[in-house]
Amino acid sequence: MLDHIKNFAEIFLKKTEDKKIQLIGHFDTDGITSTAIMIKTLKRLGLTFSTKIIKQLTEKEISSFHKDKILVFMDLASGSIEELSSLKNTIFIIDHHEIEITRPLARENFYILNPQLYEPIDLCSSELAYLFSKQISSENRDLSNLAIIGMVGDVMEKNINKIRNQIIKEAEIEIKKGLLLYPSTRPLDKALEFSSRPLIPGITGNRQGVIELLKEAGIEKIGKHYKSLIDLSEKEMKDLVTAVMLKMNNVEFIGNLYLMKFFNKVEDVRELSAIINACSRMGYPEIALLLCLGNSDARKKAGRVYVKYRQHIISGLKYIENNKNIKGDNYVIINAKNNIKDTIIGTIASILSFSSLYKEGTIIVAMAYNETYIKVSARIAGRNSDRNLKKLLESITNILGRGKAGGHKFAAGCTIPIEDEERFIELIKKNLEIDMIKA
Repeated sequence: MLDHIKNFAEIFLKKTEDKKIQLIGHFDTDGITSTAIMIKTLKRLGLTFSTKIIKQLTEKEISSFHKDKILVFMDLASGSIEELSSLKNTIFIIDHHEIEITRPLARENFYILNPQLYEPIDLCSSELAYLFSKQISSENRDLSNLAIIGMVGDVMEKNINKIRNQIIKEAEIEIKKGLLLYPSTRPLDKALEFSSRPLIPGITGNRQGVIELLKEAGIEKIGKHYKSLIDLSEKEMKDLVTAVMLKMNNVEFIGNLYLMKFFNKVEDVRELSAIINACSRMGYPEIALLLCLGNSDARKKAGRVYVKYRQHIISGLKYIENNKNIKGDNYVIINAKNNIKDTIIGTIASILSFSSLYKEGTIIVAMAYNETYIKVSARIAGRNSDRNLKKLLESITNILGRGKAGGHKFAAGCTIPIEDEERFIELIKKNLEIDMIKA
């Protein structure tokens, strides 16, 4: 993999010399952090570039790209090779999503850095961007922290391979073992009340439930406030874990807490990741990007956006809890319509997939309206299934003859026209029920 990155970097330096670049990044945490890494790298190279953060690579977006610039895609475009091949631009793609090239690319000047093409190694786009940047110059090792935020944002921190372990070592990270509750650096009562990963039944979104849980765990206030998670004694941590375990069904919630210095303050990387994601999901990707680039004003704005975002998440979870969903033996379909923002429905589907609400292997399909189309997000509870969600959604959109799917085996999404709503539900149910019979 590292040899491929070296070759990719050499070609990039040669092709971009004295050229203008348009940098296009995906709007989630991994996309934002990988774009920030690339921005800093391009600036240090003295190259001329513009930047755009997008939610989805649509035909409209593709037609809007500058025809006289080199296009550089971060954390997207692997699923749009055919559409991009029609452009005359020189194109570079740094991405880790599933990719299918059914025939050789029709022209040169199309370069892809994606582990799916070389070897089955688990690296997200921000890690690839960092390795690329470090290949450009060893002085770019200071960008490793952004790679860690992106990695945590894509929930890859449990799978530590050799390359990822090296990136962690190069970053200024402190790792502690504990309850995977964030932010681990803030008062415990607030962290529990707004906890979504893990989602704790009877505690998340329930202030009275939080107070009772802390009382059961024997954790008292220090003055007017509770301690933060990282400040608990060994006994307090054990008692808290025991109290939480009684609320959950064997969900794995003990692991590494990643702490880093951010704006001269120790921060929980999971919270930083969530803040970046929140800004984009709430319609402010520019704040998320500026935050990653070290803008202190953006840090304050991001904090305010994050508060509203968490309220949306809690509200969405309560809506799902209080309304009927379509359920089968191995699946649940949540049709939120206008009751949950389309930019948040994927996050909520992920939260549910990591919760104890559904048995392992359950396929969660969540839907939300956005004007003329429906955003569909699919996840697998516990990430233990032979099903490939990307292929599942591709098969449905192919039958519909409209819509576009993308993502991974365990986490995928698609958009479909609102008029196909009932047909889509019918097809997804039929597909999953037939699969259950085969099993």
